[in-house]
Amino acid sequence: MCRKRKVAWVGTLLRLRATMLQNQTSEARDMGVDVIILGAGAAGLCCAAVAAGRGRSVVVLDHGTKPGRKVLASGGGRCNCTNVTVTAADYRCGNPHFVKSALARFTPTDFLSWIHAGCVGTAEEAGGKVFCRQGAVSMARFLESAARQAGARLLTGVRVDAARRDGDGFVVEGSCGTFRSAALVLALGGRSWPSLGASGLGYALARDFGLAVTPLRPGLVPLEAGASQRGWCRDLAGVSLPVRLAGPCAVEGDLLFTHTGISGPAVLDASLFWTEGEALAIDFLPGLDLEAELAPAGRLEVKNALARYLPKRLAASLCHVLGLTGPVAGLAPKTLRTLAAQLAAYPFTPGATAGYAKAEVTLGGVDTAGVSSKTLEARSVPGLYVIGELLDVTGRLGGFNLHWAWASGQAAGRSV
Repeated sequence: MCRKRKVAWVGTLLRLRATMLQNQTSEARDMGVDVIILGAGAAGLCCAAVAAGRGRSVVVLDHGTKPGRKVLASGGGRCNCTNVTVTAADYRCGNPHFVKSALARFTPTDFLSWIHAGCVGTAEEAGGKVFCRQGAVSMARFLESAARQAGARLLTGVRVDAARRDGDGFVVEGSCGTFRSAALVLALGGRSWPSLGASGLGYALARDFGLAVTPLRPGLVPLEAGASQRGWCRDLAGVSLPVRLAGPCAVEGDLLFTHTGISGPAVLDASLFWTEGEALAIDFLPGLDLEAELAPAGRLEVKNALARYLPKRLAASLCHVLGLTGPVAGLAPKTLRTLAAQLAAYPFTPGATAGYAKAEVTLGGVDTAGVSSKTLEARSVPGLYVIGELLDVTGRLGGFNLHWAWASGQAAGRSV
């Protein structure tokens, strides 16, 4: 084939491909469907699989390049997909009873049966946490496959510019054209993990529809030390130990000192309850009668005696801060009692959270007072549904937030 004919043939192929893509885009633009779901995360994909499985025509729009980006990053890439101990008490919400209906109708057992049937293997670990044996990628693939096999259409890389009511239905305008539907599901997540594309679009759209949004702040997030304790934390960076935290909350778990403050499971859970200006009380030796344990230490240096129960660096640092030197035998009984009391309720006043960039969830969201707890439909806008993290529902660390995504997605998927 001569060069001129070859170039002409290639040009014809390119024009044919462009026409096919244009037709696909036109088909999407002009397609009227039963349900549009904004957001291809855990809640959105779950909702799509359930709704399409009921015979509803469903299209899912997401501005990211691939579905389930937060799922892929969850649990450090291992995906802590649920917790076998889930109860309503594991969630923070303006109405503590709101989550009960969805949780009761899609339990951890129901969820595990669903994903096991899709060949996603799981393993239960301490605290009832359930992880995916093949990692988060197996969960993301399952969700996408479940939605597509049920008949849902997933369109990624689509910028959503506006969503509005149009007669008895909805219109969504974006970079891929205009879409029309009878029902619209907002599953756009919160502001946490902006590096994965999180934004405030869901809250803006909810407000455009007249829904109230409660105050937002980072949740499940490390806490930054105030100015007076920043150097202390920096010197202890990398030290980790089990603690009990009191103050605005009562939680137990590991605490990790960082260069700027404190982190670890106990601290992340505490961040759900902490507000600016509040102090935490750290029990460095939960369940230990320190006064009784130290009494027979005799001539042993105080810092060395404490190092039997605490990380060596922390023991030395606490003795320095509290001004304790010399052997245990040289301490008066009153001093020993004071030391035990100080280590059982050591004051730590955070200066701030580490922000949305390091937060796993967003506290606050669409006010549940305006949403049906059974169907997740907005009371004032028939056909509009709000699910997942976008709602004012936040779970503790340990698989509770992903389970809320599944439970709320299922509830809406059965109703749209």
